[in-house]
Amino acid sequence: MAKILVTGGAGYCGSVLVPKLLNEGHEVTVYDTFWFGRDSLKINKNLNLVTGDIRDINLLSRTIEGNEVFINLACISNDASFELNESLSTSINLDAFEPMVLAAKKLKIKRFIYASSSSVYGVSDEPEVTENHPLVPLTLYNKYKGMCEPILLRYIDADFTGVVFRPATVCGYSPRQRLDVSVNILTNLAINKLEMTVFGGNQRRPNIHIKDYADIVELLVTAPSNKIQGQIFNVGNQNLTIDKISETVKNIVESKFPEKGPIKICHTSSSDNRSYHINSDKLFTTLGFRANRTIEDAISEMCDAFTSGLLPNSLLDSKYFNVKLLKEKRII
Repeated sequence: MAKILVTGGAGYCGSVLVPKLLNEGHEVTVYDTFWFGRDSLKINKNLNLVTGDIRDINLLSRTIEGNEVFINLACISNDASFELNESLSTSINLDAFEPMVLAAKKLKIKRFIYASSSSVYGVSDEPEVTENHPLVPLTLYNKYKGMCEPILLRYIDADFTGVVFRPATVCGYSPRQRLDVSVNILTNLAINKLEMTVFGGNQRRPNIHIKDYADIVELLVTAPSNKIQGQIFNVGNQNLTIDKISETVKNIVESKFPEKGPIKICHTSSSDNRSYHINSDKLFTTLGFRANRTIEDAISEMCDAFTSGLLPNSLLDSKYFNVKLLKEKRII
């Protein structure tokens, strides 16, 4: 069992990952600004919460000491955030990264796991985009994610394992729910407005269920170093167009809530042209892992969460929408 530091561990993905790591017997320290609160993480004797910003390298260094694995999830995670405050996003998503890696290495972290993004591919007509595909970022978020990857890999050595994973768009229920990513957006609208607005529709997007995301990160914690050292892994499952996703949401919501009647789908133009179809076979051939949860699973689980009252005021409450909450708190 390992002592693990997770930056951004109270976020959408961290709030599913951290309980999984604890259940596996690891000791976990979450280092987070907690801009979105800390209620998503339940009290656990093996869980330590530290309020901090990754740009505060002194506090981060003190927190790193005694840990063996560093999982970096912390970032400004919406492209739209860059339009609101580019300097903030640059300082967090790029400028803070190399000092963080250097501190981790100096303080004897054995393994550094970096959450990049499959959005680094931008637009591609290739039927199967593998990890060797050129990076064609369309936004600063995509660009910075790609720029940080070689920074980590520059510092790896026999005592410092570094691995990068590029997750597809994450979907599904989390105790720190986001309703500003594609599958989740459409499910929320279908259930609560009975109408979905699809921006564009032909864009191809890869998706990954949030529980599969947590599974692969936990695997990267425990995998033999020689199998992951210096490696980059695509992490995705279904590659679907936005139109297909909306049709899937419509079918499931109509079957789960027949009393609501038919769900309407409207189309409008989109300035977001990201479109690509990732191949995650390397993950299977190297580590034997293949995502097995589907978009349909994510939609159904979110329907159940709405039915159980776990997502109240989901159209208006800013806690579900990264940019909206950060604006309200005058962070961006």
